[in-house]
Amino acid sequence: MFNYVRLSDGGARAASDEMRSEVEIITTLAARILPPGPLDWPALADHAAIRRAIADVVPGYAPIGEIDRTRQEFHVVGRTFHDPRFATADGRAHFVPTPPPAFRPDPGEFRLMTIRSEGQFNTVVYEDEDPYRGNERRDVLMMNETDARRLGLERDQRVRVENATGAMEALVRFAGLPPGNLAMYYPEANVLIPRTIDPASGTPVFKSTTVRVVAS
Repeated sequence: MFNYVRLSDGGARAASDEMRSEVEIITTLAARILPPGPLDWPALADHAAIRRAIADVVPGYAPIGEIDRTRQEFHVVGRTFHDPRFATADGRAHFVPTPPPAFRPDPGEFRLMTIRSEGQFNTVVYEDEDPYRGNERRDVLMMNETDARRLGLERDQRVRVENATGAMEALVRFAGLPPGNLAMYYPEANVLIPRTIDPASGTPVFKSTTVRVVAS
């Protein structure tokens, strides 16, 4: 799935010339806000320019730099294994157990992760309904039912989710999450996510931050 690349035709044209692509919006904002640097933001509004940059930077993606001309689909170099040999000293795969970090929340705190819905691609939301999780709207707080009952909360009760970064209101929904864990949709819940990263992996904390839940 992650080693096969083909060029999309882009789908149907926008209904109006006033509608701007996600790439155009981001590059325009970057050109206006960021100081001069190594990236030519106006040039990167062109998808072909982005593909050429990917070809220069990402190992195994060289063919994507010419795909607008060649129209040739390709496999990413080094990601397909036809023989059971890996790029290690002994040619064997090596697995390293990584225990999850200990989570010791303060009383009343939960671990929050932010997620996409079924009708969402990256930050673009195409529809509010998420049939995967049975939600018909996005302003919801998904939590373990036992946790909710312990706090005296019912389904669709409005609550305030807050931490040192920000706060927002949402409706309680029960979900198959382990006790002590919550889930909300992004980008709506970005107001709760601090701008910090994990020191070991460099991963932003959008999958693990702490919040409190208070009935509105």
